Amino acid sequence: MSKILIIASTLCILIFGGSLINTKAQENLFEESTSVIDEVLQPEAEIPQTEYFKGTVTEILEEELVEYIDGEQMYQRLLITITNGDFKGEKVEVENGSTSSLQEIIYEVGDTVYLSYTRDQNGKALFFITDFDRTNGLAVLFLSFVLLTLVIGFKRGALSILSLIISFAIIFIFVLPQIQAGKDPVLVAILSSIVIIPITFYLSHGFQFKTTISIVGTFISLVITGLLAIYFVNLVNLTGGASEEALFLQNIGGTVYNLKDLLLAGIIIGTMGVMDDVTVSQTSIVFQLYDLKKKITFGELFSRSIKVGKDHISSMVNTLVLVYTGASMPLLLLFMNNPRPFEELLSYELVATEIVRMLVGSIGLIIAVPITTALACYVVTKYKINLGDEREIDHHH
Repeated sequence: MSKILIIASTLCILIFGGSLINTKAQENLFEESTSVIDEVLQPEAEIPQTEYFKGTVTEILEEELVEYIDGEQMYQRLLITITNGDFKGEKVEVENGSTSSLQEIIYEVGDTVYLSYTRDQNGKALFFITDFDRTNGLAVLFLSFVLLTLVIGFKRGALSILSLIISFAIIFIFVLPQIQAGKDPVLVAILSSIVIIPITFYLSHGFQFKTTISIVGTFISLVITGLLAIYFVNLVNLTGGASEEALFLQNIGGTVYNLKDLLLAGIIIGTMGVMDDVTVSQTSIVFQLYDLKKKITFGELFSRSIKVGKDHISSMVNTLVLVYTGASMPLLLLFMNNPRPFEELLSYELVATEIVRMLVGSIGLIIAVPITTALACYVVTKYKINLGDEREIDHHH
């Protein structure tokens, strides 16, 4: 366990850095040359370096409604105190709403924001608000989550948080850098699942027979889900480039990504995250039923366990569909306000991608129930494992 903690804490240290290369402009070269030669030999202008700072709105200097073509919008002239970097403590004036925008944002005194800083060609300093600083709110939310998990879950809650940290460490230290380096996203997702699933399952649920059975059931179900994802992504002709962030990704960093494989990797990792509940719950049901009736046959045990599993399937699938629906509300509004035929809207890659992601993930959950149930029934009836053995193993670990 100590080794895992050391590795996890080491992996969580990320170093980000970057620099921009600027070139100095040279002026008045070959003034007597032709326009063509002038255009070729004209040196590049110096590229202003952009820096980012945090600041707090200390005063609203001006605020009024301004009429634009699209309607009225609030204009603000703000006094912002910079709270970090070379300009720490300095006050700058920043305009908000000076141009028409689809989304009106109104700032108040006390709001913390991020500022971009650059200079124009004349050397004048320019500050712009890029976004709110949301770290404080997110920190409160995260601490509330951790506190409730520890208070209600006690030891199991603490181990679950540890497994969560390890999962994120593996994703940010191994998965993302490997994909960024040009490695096959599907292969990277599979390799990461081989590490993440055992670690998170054992930490969250203990070193028990039922945990091992759940791990095996999850691996089998995940492999089938991955094959289904590959088949249907190709069948529906998805390219993986439906979202803006996917296309934007191709234009930065100098790495050419296989967006289709990136989509498949996302489906595999997403499904892996929700299978935990299904496989562990089904295995626990089998062990509980076997503990009540030791002489039960494989067929009877499977039949009784799968009845509970069917209820689990309906609730989990419904939950998964609602989660995807909630995350895709703007997308669903296309169906309400678009005059195009319904089947054409379904064929939009942006829509089809979410449908494939949702249905393949749901199928993965459905097949995980009978696979894990059958595996657990076979193990407990063949090797006569009871809950007393489970408690003894869990106690020693």
